[in-house]
Amino acid sequence: MPLEFEQQAKESDKAFAAFALYLSMGLERSTREVGKRLGKSEGLMERWASRWRWTERVSAHASHLATVEREATEALTRGKAAAWVKRQEEHRDEEWAIRGELIAAGRKVLKRFTEEGRGATLGDVARALDLASRLGRLASGMATDKTEITGEDGGPIRVELSAALNKIYGDVVDVEVTPVPQSQLPGGKP
Repeated sequence: MPLEFEQQAKESDKAFAAFALYLSMGLERSTREVGKRLGKSEGLMERWASRWRWTERVSAHASHLATVEREATEALTRGKAAAWVKRQEEHRDEEWAIRGELIAAGRKVLKRFTEEGRGATLGDVARALDLASRLGRLASGMATDKTEITGEDGGPIRVELSAALNKIYGDVVDVEVTPVPQSQLPGGKP
């Protein structure tokens, strides 16, 4: 079954050619202009436009193009996203492999240091193992740093409620309410 803007069953080649011209004219399209270009009467063009629903078919064509464009954009975006996921996985695998190598090297140096008293310093071993730990955490999606939020001078965070309220509302004034007799109110009865 043809799409709505393609040649329809029982639509003559001439009627479809007229529609195709109408469709291609963009915002300047009119049955009068189609008739003029094809050497046909405007009345015939209006009958074909009505019978073959040219206006609806133009809308269907525009919707189709929008859908095609959206799908192409989505496919491109999915492709790029998949490529970045692959790159991230390759990077994680590489970091994980280097982490393993650093741990093995750190252990060898530590063993040589403890057994033979030579090789790298304990500081060198500590830095290698710390780097291995960071790479392992990055590769496995774990946090690499712990950030602690503290108040002034590293103490606990304190919320001074009254100071915060004063900052928002200004100084609060106590008000004493005295009832007014009804007779003194505007419109009140004596």
